[in-house]
Amino acid sequence: MSMRIQTLLARGALVLAIGCGLLQPALAALPIQKWQQASGAQVWLVEAPGLPILDVEIDFDAGERRNPPEKAGLAAVTADMAGKGIEARNGEPALDENQLGEAWADLGAGFGGSAGADRMSFTLRTLTYPDLLTKAVNLAAREIGEPAFPDSVWQRDRQRMVASIREANTRPATIAGRAFAKAVYGGHPYGYETTEESLGRITVQDMREFYRLVQPCRAKVSIVGAVNRAQADQIATTMLSRLPASTCQPLAPVPEVQALGAAAERDVPFASAQAHVLIGQPGYKRDDPDYFPLLVGNYVLGGGGFVSRLNNEVRQKRGLSYSVYSYFSPGMHAGAFTVGLQTRPDQAAQAVQVSRDVVRSFVQQGPTAEELKAAKDNLVGGFALRIDSNRKLLDNVANIAWYDLPLDYLDTWTRQVEKVTAADIKAAFARKLQPDRMVTVVVGGAVAAARQ
Repeated sequence: MSMRIQTLLARGALVLAIGCGLLQPALAALPIQKWQQASGAQVWLVEAPGLPILDVEIDFDAGERRNPPEKAGLAAVTADMAGKGIEARNGEPALDENQLGEAWADLGAGFGGSAGADRMSFTLRTLTYPDLLTKAVNLAAREIGEPAFPDSVWQRDRQRMVASIREANTRPATIAGRAFAKAVYGGHPYGYETTEESLGRITVQDMREFYRLVQPCRAKVSIVGAVNRAQADQIATTMLSRLPASTCQPLAPVPEVQALGAAAERDVPFASAQAHVLIGQPGYKRDDPDYFPLLVGNYVLGGGGFVSRLNNEVRQKRGLSYSVYSYFSPGMHAGAFTVGLQTRPDQAAQAVQVSRDVVRSFVQQGPTAEELKAAKDNLVGGFALRIDSNRKLLDNVANIAWYDLPLDYLDTWTRQVEKVTAADIKAAFARKLQPDRMVTVVVGGAVAAARQ
C-alpha cells in the first residue's frame, strides 16, 4: 500500500472517530501514571487502547499572567505565531505556514498552540499507526522547538486582530466583559486588556524573548491514548527535544488578585436592544479546599440552568431575562465569581436588584435540602459525560497536572461531591463572597437612579 493511500485512509479514520464520537469510553477506574524525566519535564499518562488515537497536551507557565502590562496579548500572539512557520535547522528545510498546514493535513493529524490566563499549551492529536505517529511527533517537535516567528506574517495578522478588536468594540457584551474584568481584577494581569495600542507595541523579538519561558524543565506533559508508558516517555522526550537545553531558574511570582474594598458600579450607555449585566468579584484559586462545596453550591445558585435559584427568581417568577447564570473561574489566582444576564434596558435596574438579593440570600442561608439533593444528583449523574472521550479525558488529566491534583482525583470526584453538606456550602460561600462589595456592570441600561 502506498504511503499516500495510507495517509488518506488514516485521515478518514481520524475524521470518522472524531465526527462520530467513537473515542475511548471512560472507565470506572482511571489509573493515571506520573513520572519526571531527566530534563525536569513531568509526564502524566492514561493508557486508552480502545482506538488507535493519541492526544497530547504540553503546558508551560507562559500564559497571559506573564504579560508585561504595556504589551497585553503577548502570550496569546506568541502561541499563535509559533505555528506560522518553522526555521530550517539540522539539514531540514524551513516550512512556511501553508507548507506546515499541508504537512499536518497529509498526516491526518492536528497540532496547535494557545495561551490562556495561566498557561501556554500545545496540543497534538494523531493516529498511533507507527509510520504516522513518528512523523506527527517529529513535526510537533519542530513546531515547538523551531518556530520562525515571521515578521511579515505578524504584520498581516496584527492588522486582522486590530480589525477584530474594532468589530468587537461594537458589541455590548464585549464592552461589558472588559469593564467587568478591569473592575474585578484592577492591576492584576487577569484584567489586562488587549488593545490596538498593546498589539502595536509587540514585535517578533518580543515573542522570541517571551518564548524563552518555554523550556523542557517547566513542561507538564499530559498524554491519553493507545500508547504504553515507554512509548509515552519517548513521545514526551521527542516533542521537547528541539527546545534549547537550559537550567531552569524559578520564575518571578505573580501577585495575587486583591479583594475588593467596596462595591463598584459601572453604567455604560449603549444603544442596544438588550442591556448586558455582569455582577461579581474575585473568587478563589483552584487549589482552594472549598472547591467542591463551591462547585455544588454554585449549581444551586446559578450554574444549574433552568433549575437554578437565580433562574427561578429572575426568569420564571418575574420574566426579567430569558437566561441568567453564575459561575466561578478559579485559576492559579482568584478568578472571578460572575453573575450574568441580559434584559430589556428598562428592566435592568430591577434585574440587578433581584440578582443581588438572590446572591445575598444564598450566601446567608445556603441551599435547601431539596436543592442540594438535585444538585448532587445532576453532577454525579453527569460525571461520565465529562470524561467520555479522549479529548475530554485529556482536558481533565491536563488540569490534574497543572494544578497538582491527586492522581485519583477523577476516581474520587463523585465521592467528593456526594459528601458535601448544606453547612459546607453555606460556610464556603460566606468565606468567598461578599455581596455588599461586588462589582456591577450594566451596558445599555440606565440603572443609576435605582441604586441602593
